[in-house]
Amino acid sequence: MPQDSYLVGLIGSGIGPSLSPALHQREADRQGVRYLYRLIDIDRLGVGAEAVGDLVRAARDLGFDGLNITHPCKQLVIPHLDALAPQAEALGAVNTVVFEDGRAVGHNTDVTGFAASFARGLPDAPLERVAQLGAGGAGAAVAHALLTLGAGHLTVVDALPDRAAGLAAALKRHFGAERAAAAGPEALPALLGDADGIVHATPTGMAAHPGLPLPAELLHPGLWVAEVVYRPLETELLRTAGALGCATLDGGGMAVFQAADAFRLFTGREPDSTRMLTDIAELAGAAGARN
Repeated sequence: MPQDSYLVGLIGSGIGPSLSPALHQREADRQGVRYLYRLIDIDRLGVGAEAVGDLVRAARDLGFDGLNITHPCKQLVIPHLDALAPQAEALGAVNTVVFEDGRAVGHNTDVTGFAASFARGLPDAPLERVAQLGAGGAGAAVAHALLTLGAGHLTVVDALPDRAAGLAAALKRHFGAERAAAAGPEALPALLGDADGIVHATPTGMAAHPGLPLPAELLHPGLWVAEVVYRPLETELLRTAGALGCATLDGGGMAVFQAADAFRLFTGREPDSTRMLTDIAELAGAAGARN
């Protein structure tokens, strides 16, 4: 029998603008559940990312039901957990920790979140050849999701060559050597000329980092364009691509579906993702109006 009250939180850096608390709490309110979602910002606490283990132990001791984990703690938290779900183990990153029977179990709902958003928003998109811009934490989750969805070949592009190469190597081990490759930004013109679509997984386009992550002239109507950024929902990349006639996918769906999966893990209750998609549009719009 599910509980009727829950205490959860988010550990990360600079998380004040996060929409996760409001997303979770709105859904809990509709389900008649008492739900407290607390921000545990390491910047405000004056501690480094390596303190995540102490924070997880403190939360467990204080009776938290679970935690979301975000940058820069998704990998550093792993040694402090008792077990990992298969998806988190394969990815080497955790964004959700559930406390159950005194144990801390790590999950990754970023992968399932992007996969669900993509399947809903671009259901007929061809996936034979895909380019991805960004090989950080979000990029790793998106890459795993794309290959799980059946992408034939994924090329990971990052300004840091070692980071792109590291992610590509991990993808090859998990999905097969022929399914993934790494490249630098200089390869984008050739890649996009031959690609079915591109996923953008860097901070460029966020309210604090406006602009385009690649030259506009590289976009063409034959591409679909998917975005991870959700504040704002319509980034300059999506606006430019949409004007060219590209099929596009904003980052709101990934934010919603990863939150819905985490809500399910925390509570054992089934969230209404359709209602949560309406929530993200309202919340992101309100946040944009304030900025």
